[in-house]
Amino acid sequence: MSNTSEQIIERFRTSYGKDIDLSLRPAYHDLLEKLGNPQNKLPPVFHVAGTNGKGSTCAFLRAILEAAGYKVHLYTSPHLVTIYERIRIAGKLIEEEELAALLAKAESLAIPHGVSYFEAWTAAAFDAFAKHPADFTILETGLGGRLDATNVIDKPLASIIARLSYDHREYLGETIEKIAREKAGIMREGVPCFTSYQPEPGALRALRDAAANIHAPLLTERENWIAEETPSGFRFTDSTRTLDLPHPALLGRHQIQNAALAIAALSALPQPLPEEAYAKGLQTVEWPARLQRLQGGRLDALAPRGAEVWLDGGHNDSAGEALAGQIERWKEEDGATPRPLHIVLGMLTTKAPSEFLSPFAKNISRLQTVPVPNEPLSFSAEALAREAQSIGLTFAQASPNVREALKTLSQEPAATRPPRILICGSLYLAGTVLADQNPESPIEPSEKKS
Repeated sequence: MSNTSEQIIERFRTSYGKDIDLSLRPAYHDLLEKLGNPQNKLPPVFHVAGTNGKGSTCAFLRAILEAAGYKVHLYTSPHLVTIYERIRIAGKLIEEEELAALLAKAESLAIPHGVSYFEAWTAAAFDAFAKHPADFTILETGLGGRLDATNVIDKPLASIIARLSYDHREYLGETIEKIAREKAGIMREGVPCFTSYQPEPGALRALRDAAANIHAPLLTERENWIAEETPSGFRFTDSTRTLDLPHPALLGRHQIQNAALAIAALSALPQPLPEEAYAKGLQTVEWPARLQRLQGGRLDALAPRGAEVWLDGGHNDSAGEALAGQIERWKEEDGATPRPLHIVLGMLTTKAPSEFLSPFAKNISRLQTVPVPNEPLSFSAEALAREAQSIGLTFAQASPNVREALKTLSQEPAATRPPRILICGSLYLAGTVLADQNPESPIEPSEKKS
């Protein structure tokens, strides 16, 4: 039997029959017990849930803690290009040899057909983290919170809930209140829970009710801390401190909110961090495919001369709002003659293209739709073009792939200024773009594993 990590994890996928099962079944707990309950042997845990911004918040937590000199384990999903991105041990991406051994061990101990793909990943991450020393652990939920495979930590250092929105409704519920209750499942009695500002009142009400029911202190943006943008960055203020900080390396006003959420949650530490760690972490943070500029690679070379090419994995209404904010800022920075905005869009049929596009539709000059490669649930380019046309983007055109879309945009008549091209709509699309843009080192040149 073949035992590369990809082959083993695929066996978990095919034997169980699906990736997601929100039930925390006995078979998963049985596997953890046979592994020695590694989830109980982790360094202090920050547990992060949310709809938008949870991955960025994890990245900020990691960057700030590492800037302060700490070693940090990190578990995130999905991966963009390589499976090794999911498990970072004390700052380094996991090696194939270790990952394959961990997954093989989990496979040998698991009840046949009883453990899902994501549960296998999570058990392997716990097993890896328990074996290696570090100062802190950051866990990103995969989906929801209450029944997520990561939700087996008895006493995290802090629970964190980023911006909530409508996503994965088939699993989490059709209302924002139901979604919030699922995310609130990571709260623990006596453990502080930090949450971003929630624009929909029902979300915050549901979080407050959940926190009160289990006696978890709930700390919220705008009530317990504020983040105000300044010309040089932003000012973070809570009850004990004021920090004047630089702009985060991750672009967009929404990233200030995510950074502030991470900074607020770090107040749960028993000892305060040195102030310089916050600034250094904000300036060194990395999180690919979140308003990432593509330069010097194979794809941006296909764009019109002088064009800016950007990549973002956002795919729901809140992500569309965040992109709209940055697009407006770009227009302000451009001055009297803004760059035309060209969109290359690929999405899954589980998402709502109209909800994603509507916040910035008025600013789109050209729109090329593409399929998401190797994804059975992808919209076809033609169907996605029809979705865009239905909200007034009548110029939407189908293209077979991102390369051809960029070539088509390069053939458009020259505008007064070269365009700004944004490739967006799916993290899965973003992963293929990064792999095509720079095959040698799509994620991290110094740590990428093959």
